[in-house]
Amino acid sequence: MASSMFRYPKHMPVANDADPIIGTRVRAARLIRGHSLRAFAAMIGVSPATLSQIENGHTQLSVPRLRIIARHLGVTPGELIDGRGGIAITAPPEPSARALAAEWRVYDPLEFDPILLGALDEFLEVGYHGTSMRKISARCGVSVPGIYGHYISKQEILMTILSETMSELEWRAVAAVAGETDPVTKFCRSVENLALFHTYRRQLGFIGTSEVRALEPDNRNSIAARRNQQQVVFDGYVADAVRAGRFQVVNPGDAARVVVTMCTSLPNWWQPGGRLTPDDVANEYVGYAMSLMGS
Repeated sequence: MASSMFRYPKHMPVANDADPIIGTRVRAARLIRGHSLRAFAAMIGVSPATLSQIENGHTQLSVPRLRIIARHLGVTPGELIDGRGGIAITAPPEPSARALAAEWRVYDPLEFDPILLGALDEFLEVGYHGTSMRKISARCGVSVPGIYGHYISKQEILMTILSETMSELEWRAVAAVAGETDPVTKFCRSVENLALFHTYRRQLGFIGTSEVRALEPDNRNSIAARRNQQQVVFDGYVADAVRAGRFQVVNPGDAARVVVTMCTSLPNWWQPGGRLTPDDVANEYVGYAMSLMGS
């Protein structure tokens, strides 16, 4: 995979100082045009991790890079900077082309660069605070100076891992319910998606639970906001099913959080090669969730 940070010389002008609004406009325009994160990253010559960092306002965007992005999106740089032309500052609510066509139940090998893979293994073994750049270097075969050429700090590495985790979970969550109108079907698909993600991507799920506290405040708030939004959407499916008389649960908000927590805790006990496959777990968890809702 290409290196996950593209850096220009210091004298080049910068379009924004990691401006989250510009990044959000980039993401909105990308989704409107139906480009996946991976495909659009390839179009503009960066890694998916770097594009995710740009879209979430965690890395500076140079003027040359901004022009490239704007050209591929069919807009002007000014439209991305100040919203001229009506580009929304939030991603569109309708499913993207990526979501509509995605095989959300299919999991390919994790597409991280060697540095991120090495860091992930190290974080899993000794934790964020027990990890050093030297240890990551030994894991991935990239020299310490080479690592710093891609990531400015260990914090940036962790944030990239957690941001990429959320990006994958977000598109799968949209894809799982694409085209569905029945709230119970949306609920079941969402539970299935959460269970599959936290088994197939159990390492990411474990880090997401154990190391989010190691994030600096701004980074932690960014990840928390994205997680909260996922919970809000899930809560909405439950509330809609209650209003339709399909669920009889007394405290739907509490029950929704119990179901999500049940799924996100899977990395704590599920192991590949055990009695249950990811599909088995997902089927069981949908049944548990439906029982909890009084269906």
